[in-house]
Amino acid sequence: MSALSKGRYAVRVAENAKDLSAAQQLRQLAFRGEAAGVLDQDAFDPLCTHFLVEERETRALVCCFRILTLTGGNEIDRCYSAQFYELSALRSFEGPMVEMGRFCMHPDVHDPDILRAAWAAMTAYVDENKVEMLFGCSSFSGTDAAEYVDAFAMLRDRHLAPKRWLPKVKAPNVFRYAARLRRKPDLKRAQMRMPPLLRTYLLMGGWVSDHAVVDRKMNTLHVFTGLEIRAIPPARKRLLRAIAV
Repeated sequence: MSALSKGRYAVRVAENAKDLSAAQQLRQLAFRGEAAGVLDQDAFDPLCTHFLVEERETRALVCCFRILTLTGGNEIDRCYSAQFYELSALRSFEGPMVEMGRFCMHPDVHDPDILRAAWAAMTAYVDENKVEMLFGCSSFSGTDAAEYVDAFAMLRDRHLAPKRWLPKVKAPNVFRYAARLRRKPDLKRAQMRMPPLLRTYLLMGGWVSDHAVVDRKMNTLHVFTGLEIRAIPPARKRLLRAIAV
């Protein structure tokens, strides 16, 4: 994918070890609050394509994410998410799939145009490569589920995966919110506590697992999130493609 510019920001693919190291340093800061000396890295980094969102004038890195492309559901066990979720239901999915992971923004930067630029780049990649499903782990900061009960209640009521794709429990420590929560969600509070990336997935018709994984290593709660490209509402597709130009 060629570089893409949107307003104050430009998105490009990491080209070398220096670029990858910068992304790993931002991930370490965003996920663990550690700014120097340690990098967030794992065995999936060499397998993935890494996207960098930078300020055009300063070239400061403000956001990054990585993608792993699969030819179809028959390769689902190769993905990062398969460490935490039993994904056998997705093995029958036909068509190219992309796992989007390690999405993060610099904690001191809160411009919504950064997320728009990232989605513009992702949309261009999806169209160029005829991707039919996006998926990944959408993370809530911290591991205290009580902070997000309204968000989880809304996911239970409105956004659970279709039964044919529903992930099963695999991780040893999970919060089975669909089974345990009985409260009705406060929708305003739910939206406020929903991670921005997950909120965007849901606006496009995305769905989630019926449980959250408690990931103490990353200090997150995360839900498996899927989005079938053909299920995105036409108006939303037009908007995404407009910003991807």
